[in-house]
Amino acid sequence: MPTGRVAGWRVAVLCLWVSCGSGSAAGQLQYSALEETQRGVAVGNVTADLKLSAAALSLRNFHFLSSRNEPYFRVDLASGNLVVQEPADREHLCGDKATCVLTYELVLEDPLELHKVRVHVLDINDNSPLFPVGNVQLHIPEFLMPGARFTLPNAQDADEGSNGVLSYSLSPSQHFRLGMGSRVDGSEYPELVLEKALDREERATHRLVLTARDHGRPARSGDAQVTIIVVDTNDNAPVFEHTVYRTKVPETVPNGTVLFRVQASDADEGSNGEIRYSLSNSTQAKFRHHFHVHPRNGEVRVAALLGLPEMLLEAYIEAKDEGAFGLASTAKLLVEVTDVNDHAPEVNLLTLSSPIPEDTVPGTVIALLSVRDEDLGPNGKVICSMSSGGPFKLKASFDNYYSLLTDGLLDREQVSEYQVLITASDGGSPPLSTRRTLTVSVADVNDNTPSFPQPQQELFVAENNGPGASLGRVFAQDPDLGKNGLVFYELLDIISGGQPASSLVAVEPSSGAITAKTSFDFERLKRFHFQVEARDGGIPPRSAAVTVNLFVIDRNDNAPVILFPLTTNGTIPVEIVPRTARTGHLVTKVVAEDSDSGSNAWLSYHISQASDSSLFRISANVGELRTARSVLPTDAVKQRVVVVVRDHGDPPLSSSVTLGVLLSNSVPQVLPDFEDAWETEGQLSAQNLYLVIALACVSFLFLGCLLYFACIKLSQHQGCCSQSCCNSAEGRRYRRKLALNPCMTSTTIDVTTIERLSQTYLYRASLGLGSDNNSLLWCGEYSAADLRNLATGVGLNLPISCIQIRNRKDHANVNVMVSKPYGL
Repeated sequence: MPTGRVAGWRVAVLCLWVSCGSGSAAGQLQYSALEETQRGVAVGNVTADLKLSAAALSLRNFHFLSSRNEPYFRVDLASGNLVVQEPADREHLCGDKATCVLTYELVLEDPLELHKVRVHVLDINDNSPLFPVGNVQLHIPEFLMPGARFTLPNAQDADEGSNGVLSYSLSPSQHFRLGMGSRVDGSEYPELVLEKALDREERATHRLVLTARDHGRPARSGDAQVTIIVVDTNDNAPVFEHTVYRTKVPETVPNGTVLFRVQASDADEGSNGEIRYSLSNSTQAKFRHHFHVHPRNGEVRVAALLGLPEMLLEAYIEAKDEGAFGLASTAKLLVEVTDVNDHAPEVNLLTLSSPIPEDTVPGTVIALLSVRDEDLGPNGKVICSMSSGGPFKLKASFDNYYSLLTDGLLDREQVSEYQVLITASDGGSPPLSTRRTLTVSVADVNDNTPSFPQPQQELFVAENNGPGASLGRVFAQDPDLGKNGLVFYELLDIISGGQPASSLVAVEPSSGAITAKTSFDFERLKRFHFQVEARDGGIPPRSAAVTVNLFVIDRNDNAPVILFPLTTNGTIPVEIVPRTARTGHLVTKVVAEDSDSGSNAWLSYHISQASDSSLFRISANVGELRTARSVLPTDAVKQRVVVVVRDHGDPPLSSSVTLGVLLSNSVPQVLPDFEDAWETEGQLSAQNLYLVIALACVSFLFLGCLLYFACIKLSQHQGCCSQSCCNSAEGRRYRRKLALNPCMTSTTIDVTTIERLSQTYLYRASLGLGSDNNSLLWCGEYSAADLRNLATGVGLNLPISCIQIRNRKDHANVNVMVSKPYGL
């Protein structure tokens, strides 16, 4: 193609691929052209690229169609060239997209051919950098130290590539220099850096020129006037809580939503400390309309749709005080637009094989599906899952295609039809899902064997059962239909425990019920096993066997057996214990056993009877019979102990043994007889000793009374003793005082017996006369022999005839009636 036809414009023509053939054909042609190319300039030759002649276009009814009715290119029928119809402005067509492509369709008939034509519009440096404002004013306090930085506005260049890359320069100044700040995407923005402290009295205003230059050829530039006003007051600038504010918002966030609530503080007072917020000039122009900043409270709200998902918006907010020359500071706002999960996955069924035979080999593909989701990122990532309750699995093939395969053996007798639920879920939050149900039918074959729930089965029966007692049943399942699923049971006659199983149990063929043929005894047969076969009615039949373990449960039907000490011919075993034995001396150990098991065989030992219960004790678990105390001299020589051995069955059973214990320091030549009655006490206990003494006292008292009455009778008979006693001067004086004194009282001496008759008598005597100072009270213990001296023992000169003894039922009372005047 001649170079002069593009009028000095450089045109790059690229044909990537052409596909032609007989019948209908399709191909794609790609060309590229610089923007703003003049009308009539040829971009490429379509007929040459399609290997056609120019006349073929008219003969085959050529059509050149635009997908968006774009009038920028056309095909010249005479030459077959693709020429510019209207100059294209890349920035107008595609904005800030990296590539700008216009698509056309080229249709030929006879035969029908369809070709796609893609024209890449290339950028040229036709836009100069442009600042958002032509004059920038900065108020800088004079007291700021060197190094202070002030954000300058960014210039915008609508071109792409190197044509849109900008570099900045600043007119020379002894107080300022140009610095560059960087954004998160790597782009830079200009900053004014204070190099030397300002002096308002020396110079109040500084004017600089900020130049932005792109990297195109030739390069283009734009200028902005920067005016610095030196402020003499308000020396504190607002300070933000954070230098960078970051947030994430969904793409569908409504207008008016609060994104940030920024806050800056100013140490100044009055109007110098009051802050107003606004978007900084550093914010790119294409982002400024997305945000609205409340000037007072610092709320940053959404003012327009934020754009496509996965987009990062960068803006700068400025906090400026309301001093005479307001100070300002900026903070960076980063807003990440996230995708909203607003599209549910789509599930498309491509193929399905149904019905399938139940003997299908695992791994057979029965269905093919495809899924897609229009969301981005995790929201567009689709995961398929399957729930069917059958032997199927879902396998990812490639891209978004899934295969449904068999994952095991099929069994029509169990399930004749499966409802396979395919669920496609995306990764959004909350996730969206789509469900599709596939119906898979299974064709039948005969392939099932009767099966028991467990390979072994346990049955339990209590011993002493009756013949014919039900022991349980076995049960096998065959999921086949008809005769193939009808199960019969048979006992396999095996030897168990030395006996054939058929002699012990029987199995009912149709129900599998197991009954006992004999009575079981736990002590002879604790367990045995046998096998039962289950056979279906198919041809040929299928069978399976189960092992049945029968356990005989023990009952408490055996009383404990005492192994030691042994009794021969009903005699009582005798143990000899020295009389010097102390507490804990081992007398003997009772040994017993129980044929039962478990708690029925747990034995405990107890003493049920003993001649002296305080002398012996037995260990409840071991059966050791020991002395509970030291042997006393008063303990009986012969002791008899009955030990009971009891198990823990329900109800408990027991056995007893009678032991004879001989308290002796030597072994007698002839053992005494322990078959007589029980001796509850020793030969001469302390209580027996007291009883003997009491009986002796009573006997002496009785003899004294007889002697007294004999003396009375004798004195009356002789007469002289009675006159001498009664007619003496002392007697007359005593009777005279007794008659004259009306205050004479009676004194009673009570003699009381204590404890039982077999125990010792204790006599308590009390004697008193009157209740005044002349009364006499005397207490003491008396034996029966001392009662004869009561008159003289209390210090009273009373005749023995004045003492009167009176016996009561429970105790003996000796009443001494004393007639004695007061003052004696």
